[in-house]
Amino acid sequence: MKRKKLLYILLGGIVFIFTFSIMTLNNKLNEKSVTTSSSSVLSNKKIGWGIKRNDNHEQPDLGSNNIKLLYSYEGIAMGNNEDKFVYLTFDEGYEAGYTSKILDILKENNVKAAFFITGHYLNSQPELVKRMIEEGHIVGNHTVNHKSMPDLDDEKIKEEIMNLHTSVYEKFSYEMKYIRPPMGEFSERTLSLIKNLGYTTTMWSLAYDDWDENKQGRESYGKDKVISNIHSGSIILLHANSVDNSNILDSCIKEIKNMGYEFKTLDEFKR
Repeated sequence: MKRKKLLYILLGGIVFIFTFSIMTLNNKLNEKSVTTSSSSVLSNKKIGWGIKRNDNHEQPDLGSNNIKLLYSYEGIAMGNNEDKFVYLTFDEGYEAGYTSKILDILKENNVKAAFFITGHYLNSQPELVKRMIEEGHIVGNHTVNHKSMPDLDDEKIKEEIMNLHTSVYEKFSYEMKYIRPPMGEFSERTLSLIKNLGYTTTMWSLAYDDWDENKQGRESYGKDKVISNIHSGSIILLHANSVDNSNILDSCIKEIKNMGYEFKTLDEFKR
């Protein structure tokens, strides 16, 4: 009789566990369905990031609607206007031979930066990525193939982000958490997806036309664009494929510090 009772108890427990597992799985599937559905109804209007500069080191106009949308998904573009903090970032689509010098300059000036890399950069320059991490810089996600995200469906966006995320983690045990949308293009749908993947969309408030390798040899122009437009809360975007940037970086950092600004990392960002 006792054995029969024990058997009933065991069978009851098995049925309960099985039922609970099915309910849990169904809940997860429902959650995924809700997430997919909610993403599909969000606007996919492509937004190209833009800056309207102000004089006298005042914060620029980033577009009230664009900044409101970005902030609603916990993205960042510019810090507060009270603290004289600035944040240095580089986009790394490919290596043009200047990143080692840039890293040397950052080390000499005790400045930490963020480097947003692509899949190509990781595969072709693993030693430089390793150096960035070892020297305390932030490595950010610039997606595998540098495609405009609003042009991609949800699954492809996840692949572009998470395949690079996984590769960096497998190589260096480093987990990325900041992302810069390729070409500075996003939509409400892509902002939502990025946030759901645990990433912070990182735009900028200071940049100039430094990416074009056919427009180099303008060091005075580049330095003037950076120094004249530095402001409290600046997220500075520079492209590391620019020889001009590698040549003006040291003097820019020193002058910005002399102006009373303090370089901070994205991990220290203050809204």
